[in-house]
Amino acid sequence: MAQITKILVANRGEIALRVMRSAKELGIKTVAIYSEADRNALHVRYADEAVCVGPAPSNQSYLLGDKIIAVALEKGANAIHPGYGFLSENAEFCEKVEAAGIIFMGPRADAIRVMGDKLSAKHAVEKFNVPMVPGTDGAVTDVEEAKVLAEKIGFPVLIKASAGGGGKGMRIVENKEEFKEQMDRAVSEAVSAFGNGEVFIEKYVTSPRHIEIQILADSHGNIVYLFERDCSVQRRHQKVVEEAPSAVLTPEKRKAMGEAAVNVAKSCNYRGAGTVEFIYDSEGDFYFLEMNTRLQVEHPVTEMITGIDLVKEMINIAEGKPLSFKQEDLKINGHSLELRIYAESPADNFLPDTGTLDIYVRPQGPGIRVDDGFEQGMEIPIYYDPMIAKLITYGKDRKEAIDRMLRAIEEYQIEGVKTTLPFGEFVLKHDAFVSGDFNTHFVPNYFSPDKLNQPNKEQSLIAALVVGNLLSEKSSVHTNQNVAKPVSNWKRNRT
Repeated sequence: MAQITKILVANRGEIALRVMRSAKELGIKTVAIYSEADRNALHVRYADEAVCVGPAPSNQSYLLGDKIIAVALEKGANAIHPGYGFLSENAEFCEKVEAAGIIFMGPRADAIRVMGDKLSAKHAVEKFNVPMVPGTDGAVTDVEEAKVLAEKIGFPVLIKASAGGGGKGMRIVENKEEFKEQMDRAVSEAVSAFGNGEVFIEKYVTSPRHIEIQILADSHGNIVYLFERDCSVQRRHQKVVEEAPSAVLTPEKRKAMGEAAVNVAKSCNYRGAGTVEFIYDSEGDFYFLEMNTRLQVEHPVTEMITGIDLVKEMINIAEGKPLSFKQEDLKINGHSLELRIYAESPADNFLPDTGTLDIYVRPQGPGIRVDDGFEQGMEIPIYYDPMIAKLITYGKDRKEAIDRMLRAIEEYQIEGVKTTLPFGEFVLKHDAFVSGDFNTHFVPNYFSPDKLNQPNKEQSLIAALVVGNLLSEKSSVHTNQNVAKPVSNWKRNRT
């Protein structure tokens, strides 16, 4: 077993801070890397050491694998945690890290490669009897042949990029007349986004929920699932609200999905923390979607309901230790929600916004957790994902978790950029969400900008000034009055 003494976190923002905090609790030193745009970022100030790796664009800084490895060697870091995004699912980077004698805190390169391509992932898991969405066995290139296959599967179908993610290279096709146009668009988008134009066809599940299972696997053959997260509230195929556990799974279905996720991990000899994503249809059937070979953005809700620190477990696994618990030791306690707070305008099709956080005050109190990488006065850079924070709440049940989230949204003060806070409030108050009867079409089915009922900003400013003036006048009256000031108990007790 190799003891980790210093971790270089090859990431930025909230996830870099998240990893560093668990490392600090274990007495492990940390090294931050940063771009010129992140020179004053919180993760840079928090780490024991920090090194600038280049200009603001990520392809000149956070994606420079060789430079990051060189920094790790120079600083004596014997492990690298990739976080999520950037190099976290880059098999070549993983190989180079290990070739340099540094521990890569994630899966082996082979597992990243297999699960990084949707077609190879399908071929790997089908040997383990994991439920699959009906579709083609391989990539399709001939449009006419693909059209025939689509008719056999039955419209509507989904054309998906083999190397895709985040909704890119994905097209829903309702009939054969529009098939060619949609396939051409999917291939073009796949080439542009991933440099790989391979696409395949699947049956389109019309009313799906997006349910994923968190797994942990050590190097000794032990694999456990830490239950599910429901990530069905999405915009542009990307998650905005997540919760654990799901409001619709029975214990029997939860067990079946958990065991299927373990089999997916077995199919690629997985090691570390990973997430297996499933489509769950209105009939209660589930189908394998993909595996994310890294720590997920929404991992905190799993931590809240299980009491397991996933980053600490990743550290233990990377050191070669066996899991300290078994499947039967795990149980669900309470309910947790996460709202991703993006610098986006929900009133303008979630268009990203930039600017300075003129006011930034986090909510507090029981059952509230905020994972962020910003503070008041900082700028939201244009170079990276526009997520400001993850707002997480925990309650003894779903209702309490929702009530706490609504309180937290009200307490969260952000001025200077538009955010998804009003959208989060809309979701949590909507009957469909409260009842648990919703799917991945929540946004197109229920949301429109006019439903936010945001107060006029100018009117709000005027109201604030009026209140401020009244308070000022009241303060002035009290100051001018010849009234003895009360002595505090603290001062009285000291005399």
